[in-house]
Amino acid sequence: MFESLSNSFREWLIRIGVGESTAIFIESITDFILILIIAVVAYYITKTVIRAVVYRIARKTTNNWDDILVEEKVFNSISMLVPGLIVLNTINATLIEHAGIIRLAERTTLIYLAIIVVMIFFRFLNGFERIYNQRENADRHPIRSVIQVLKFFIFAFAVIFIISIFLKLSPRGIIGGLGAGSAIAMLVFKDPILGFVGGIQLSLNNMVGIGDWISVPSKGVDGDVEEIGLTTVKVRNFDKTIVSIPTYNLITDAFQNYRPMQELDVRRMKRSVNIDVSSIKFCTNEDLEKYSKIALIKDYITEKQKEIDEYNAEKEVDTTQKINGRRQTNIGVFRAYLTAYIHNHEAISKDYTRMVRQQQPTSTGVPVEVYAFIDTAVWVDYEAIQSDVFDHILAIIPFFDLRLYQFPIGYAEGN
Repeated sequence: MFESLSNSFREWLIRIGVGESTAIFIESITDFILILIIAVVAYYITKTVIRAVVYRIARKTTNNWDDILVEEKVFNSISMLVPGLIVLNTINATLIEHAGIIRLAERTTLIYLAIIVVMIFFRFLNGFERIYNQRENADRHPIRSVIQVLKFFIFAFAVIFIISIFLKLSPRGIIGGLGAGSAIAMLVFKDPILGFVGGIQLSLNNMVGIGDWISVPSKGVDGDVEEIGLTTVKVRNFDKTIVSIPTYNLITDAFQNYRPMQELDVRRMKRSVNIDVSSIKFCTNEDLEKYSKIALIKDYITEKQKEIDEYNAEKEVDTTQKINGRRQTNIGVFRAYLTAYIHNHEAISKDYTRMVRQQQPTSTGVPVEVYAFIDTAVWVDYEAIQSDVFDHILAIIPFFDLRLYQFPIGYAEGN
């Protein structure tokens, strides 16, 4: 029926005065366009059927592997093969007597099918990795590197297949030629090859992207990524200078990517104050009475002293000597206050680690470190909040009869 309509259309063109060769050409192009329309319609029908059948089955089954494959759009990709297969099998029947156009259409269709096949494999491998990672021992035996290698070889074979279509050579011949010229290619195109490999690794591992804030101390890089090329990555530093570094350096050298921090909208605060060792002492009753008036640690002082008194009584400790038994210290109370302070601070995140710790004493005093995450990744706001926190800490240190260590010594007894 289709052929009869096509012949009738050609005869009509000849009757209205169109030359026979021109009529044949118009007929062929029209037939090919109709086939393209049919192929697109077939794609949407196939896609609709897959959604109606496969998606419904996936929702009803208790297994989640089929749900993952649906989420990765594996079946959608399969439906995209349909229009390519229809066009490929009808080219010779529609574009009769037009060898040049047939070859062009065949090559274009084969390239389209190759791209879709690669997409199917990539999405299936992504789904397989997600399914595997749900296993109990997936963390001990990760398969990401295996998946990446498979993706690389699939991509490489697809590229060779596409090149063979353009050059009218067999893929085997191209692979053989690549083996013979690989040594020269490695020498001549060393930087592009390394850049290409580095770019693939960066992409597959999602290590860096446009707009990410990265820091590469060894290269003087600290800013936002503006461009990722084949051989270089362009970064705009915060001092507005532009730095270009080889792409492969992001694989071989250590660098920091602050994107997770920006996505979570938090930023770590990790800063210490150095306490002068000579100002550390046991707390007297008068000290404890003074500290118990601090709202944030009132309950802590009471409960801690009760615990200490019960311990000393149980052990029959001679408390006339301060060195015996357990006692509260001013630096211990200070740490308790800082812990309560950061736990109650509105700008400090409640979802991440918050702690105050005493570090190894040094020649410059005893470091007391505040470790927490501020609820913003905006640099200016972060610095303002951090400064406010430590303004407060520096101001209340003398209340606990403690002193900051300063060099040269800025404190003398009797002052």
